[in-house]
Amino acid sequence: MHPETLFSISSALAMLGWLLLIIAPRWRWTQRIIVSGFLVLLLAAEYTLLILLFFGDAEGGFDSLSQVSQLFENDWVLLAGWVHYLAFDLWVGCWEVSNAQKMGISHFAVIPCLLLTFFLGPVGLLLYFIVRAFFTKQVYHENF
Repeated sequence: MHPETLFSISSALAMLGWLLLIIAPRWRWTQRIIVSGFLVLLLAAEYTLLILLFFGDAEGGFDSLSQVSQLFENDWVLLAGWVHYLAFDLWVGCWEVSNAQKMGISHFAVIPCLLLTFFLGPVGLLLYFIVRAFFTKQVYHENF
């Protein structure tokens, strides 16, 4: 399989997950496949396989920005990096939905957080913590 094909498949699956989190967070299939972490684990398995198969052959490393740039010149390692983002950002989105449901926060207040998490990762997470603090009057909570 070509890395571009795997990129398209992985991105489409993650997009489906995000759409379900946004438009149908309480639907039983969203809960079973997305919020449960199943899709994230599938992406994590893909990432692991990509790293095992292709990381050792790639030039570069993590000691400098130049080495990281060189590392990502390998399409398979670049794909692994992309899948890393897909998996972690989707996991954060799943956590935001799950946590908001436990805390009784309106899903409409969480949607902007999810959109920002999808597009800008940590910015969406930061917004979720602000939204949660507004709705619960707590900055810290034992559920993180």
